[in-house]
Amino acid sequence: MEGCLSMTFEFDYSRDAEFSRLLARRPVHDLATAALELSRDAQPDLDIQKTLDWIDRRAAELRPLVAQAYSERELVSKIAGTVAGEWGIVGSPDAYQEAEGSFLDQVIEKRRGIPISISVLYVALCQRIGLDLSLVAAPLHVLTRFEAPEGTLFLDAFAGQRILTYDEALTWLRDISGLPKSVIKRSLGPADARTTITRMLTNLKVLYSRQEDWQSVWRVQNRLVALNPTDYRERRDLGITAINAERPGVAIRLLESLLNSCPDDDRAALSEQIDRAKQRLSNWN
Repeated sequence: MEGCLSMTFEFDYSRDAEFSRLLARRPVHDLATAALELSRDAQPDLDIQKTLDWIDRRAAELRPLVAQAYSERELVSKIAGTVAGEWGIVGSPDAYQEAEGSFLDQVIEKRRGIPISISVLYVALCQRIGLDLSLVAAPLHVLTRFEAPEGTLFLDAFAGQRILTYDEALTWLRDISGLPKSVIKRSLGPADARTTITRMLTNLKVLYSRQEDWQSVWRVQNRLVALNPTDYRERRDLGITAINAERPGVAIRLLESLLNSCPDDDRAALSEQIDRAKQRLSNWN
């Protein structure tokens, strides 16, 4: 199976320093850089350093707030007030309909994004001023988390300046997701870089699939499989994507390699996709 999988990868991630660290299961140095490496897939000429320099300059503007705030809650509020209020970077429903809503450089340029991309920006800014703000991969809506003496605080970067206590966040997430609190509680801890980047890629995968932009799905799905090489569903989706991206030969090899290990209730659907790939291949000949 490993040989078959390696034949599908058309992409060289060697210049993606942070993504390569994830592949090697090593700690990421800078989440913003990792996010920008994903942006570069759609923008090959993207100057990552230019965006990082912008973040560094904005972080320098935030640094005096640390000394001015009389409490951690006020500090978080002041940071959000600057980013959302003064700089105008907030969430927008329109951002869900375009890939740029997931791209950190475009979020900064257009001043709008989806919860996870704006949250990554907050984490990057706070990291540079010595504040331990972490991303929380909550169901349906990513938040950021800050540990204060009076208790954990959650900042909804998408909303701009909404700060929630633990109980408030738990209740709100239950209301919007319909999930029981016991399930939500398990998601409220800090998310690591692998979880964050996987979620960013999954968002792009869903968006590109809805737009039927299969070449972009192909790029994204290869990254997902590279990050999660033992995940059956991601490997299956890579095979199905290969069909849609006009790579039927690759699709056949990938999907046939999964037949012996797939769940019983997925075998019929997998066989249908193999037949579909073979038909597509025969049409080429």
